[in-house]
Amino acid sequence: MRFSTPKAKIQGELNLLQGVVEKKNTIPILSNVLIESTDASSVSMVATDLDVSMWTGCEADVAETGSIVLQARKLFDIVRSLPDADISFNKEANDRVKITCGASEFKLVGQAKEHFPTTPRAAEMVIAIPAALVHTLINRTHFAITQEESRYALNGSLFHLADRRIEMVSTDGHRLALASASLENDLGAETTRVIVPKKALGELSKLTAGAEGDLQFGKDDNHLFFKLGHRVLASRMLSGQFPNYELVLPKGNDKLIVLNSDKFAQAIRRAALMADERSHGVKLSIGDGRLNITAESADVGEAREVIAVDYSGDSVGIGFNAQYVLDFLGVVGTEQVSFEFKDEQSPALLRPEGSGDYQYVVMPMRLL
Repeated sequence: MRFSTPKAKIQGELNLLQGVVEKKNTIPILSNVLIESTDASSVSMVATDLDVSMWTGCEADVAETGSIVLQARKLFDIVRSLPDADISFNKEANDRVKITCGASEFKLVGQAKEHFPTTPRAAEMVIAIPAALVHTLINRTHFAITQEESRYALNGSLFHLADRRIEMVSTDGHRLALASASLENDLGAETTRVIVPKKALGELSKLTAGAEGDLQFGKDDNHLFFKLGHRVLASRMLSGQFPNYELVLPKGNDKLIVLNSDKFAQAIRRAALMADERSHGVKLSIGDGRLNITAESADVGEAREVIAVDYSGDSVGIGFNAQYVLDFLGVVGTEQVSFEFKDEQSPALLRPEGSGDYQYVVMPMRLL
């Protein structure tokens, strides 16, 4: 195998593959990338951890076709360190690859293609969704995925497509994030309800960041496939029953205040400096046209923030994990947010003012 390609083209693709490569080294071959050339104008690259796989490639001037398996991180570090010029790859005896660029030369030990695991064959892509929309939905929900691996069905986000509408839902049992949007494309009778694993969502977020055009989606019995341009991401789908999230959405929250997102976030962030390090609890006391945000720790001290609000109902005091509220405020992307509540024991609902396309449910916590 012999080819050359501009540094900028191959570096971007290798960077994208780094997130897929297995980093725990439990199976050494999974820390490698398969590079293959089958025509005169391009090379393809594949990385996998057996659960998530990505195929990509770049334009290249191929003098001799072939394949090689190379250490993904070391190869990326080498390419990144080279000057902005064409990089030449030449496979030599004993699966060694000589990498040259200007006056720089490296020889990297590789392995034969036969040692690299097989990856799933991409299914037919049946649905097209704007890539920018998918990126927004992931950003608004991924942080609510549980950190407990034992809660298998909650280790990802529910991806629901039906009736010209897309929904993405995540929950860890303490909070729930639901982001949705209308689609221009008619899905016909096509309905999809699958759980996308957390790692796959992270890689899909990188893939769609700043992307234009549509993301193509398809699936088979065990895998999900996402295609954007020349790049394809595959992931095992999670089995198990995702909770009925519609039952979690509060129906009886009869009290409402509207807050400036930035001011609310800044006040929560400052008050949380004095919160207990284990609970991260802050108390929101609403009444008499004011929202009091307080936090205290016996070992550190206490803090109080006051925000004027348009509210004249009964006084209510509710405790929350400050980080849960900040996670929502960090991605909501609107100037104003609605905070809907009932009492100190019922879940609260946060959403952009005047919109139902993003709903965030937070369970209250008891603060002593």
